[in-house]
Amino acid sequence: MTGLSVRQLRVVFDGFVAVDGVDLDVPSGDVRFIIGPNGAGKTTLIDAITGLAKAGGSVTFDGQELLGRKVHRIARLGVGRTFQNSTVFEELTVLQNLDIAAGWSRGPLTLLRRRTSVPPEVQHALETIRLTAARDQLAGTLPHGQKQWLEIGMLLVQNARLFLLDEPVAGMSHEERDATGQLLGELSRDHTVVVIEHDMDFLRRFARTVTVMHAGRILSEGTVAEVQADPRVQEVYLGHAMEAGNA
Repeated sequence: MTGLSVRQLRVVFDGFVAVDGVDLDVPSGDVRFIIGPNGAGKTTLIDAITGLAKAGGSVTFDGQELLGRKVHRIARLGVGRTFQNSTVFEELTVLQNLDIAAGWSRGPLTLLRRRTSVPPEVQHALETIRLTAARDQLAGTLPHGQKQWLEIGMLLVQNARLFLLDEPVAGMSHEERDATGQLLGELSRDHTVVVIEHDMDFLRRFARTVTVMHAGRILSEGTVAEVQADPRVQEVYLGHAMEAGNA
């Protein structure tokens, strides 16, 4: 299938089973939210997909097997991820960050040459992530939300087709969360988007489908309404919090 396909994924750390036989399909164009309590295995799942955690089973993206490949080779197959903590180059400008990311496959001498114009892919990324006006601003001076957008832009210029975003709206203002949700929708036109998230209001507004993990396994899956109505989800994770959100 086109998109992300996970089959019987298993991750074990020193005898502890962190991910226990997960099957997951995320078709192209989906905005899939993965939720669950702390320790459910959400980030470990993403680590396994991107090569940061050794795993058994199978993970394919657009028909290419990812397990067993090195991290940089997985990235070259179009798999990009962000982390909970920003990884932008804070002492460089927004434009320089994007230019470095766009040149990840170029040689060091090419990267050192002074640019006389903005490459089309970088300009497109600037517009997509809403940072055109901030292109010459130091990344370290950006608000938290805009740093997250810059990381997404850096994946865009690396030609990522699968975006794995780990709590992208943590610490954002209400306005930044709204803009990020709109950005995810725009990305999904040409990309597959997977979001690990704890913000239930954000999930209700922007998720297309939801996967709930618990104790390393998938507990429930479906639309936001279907997951909210699942008594297993209410019992082990969301409980009254999700019901209150509907009041």
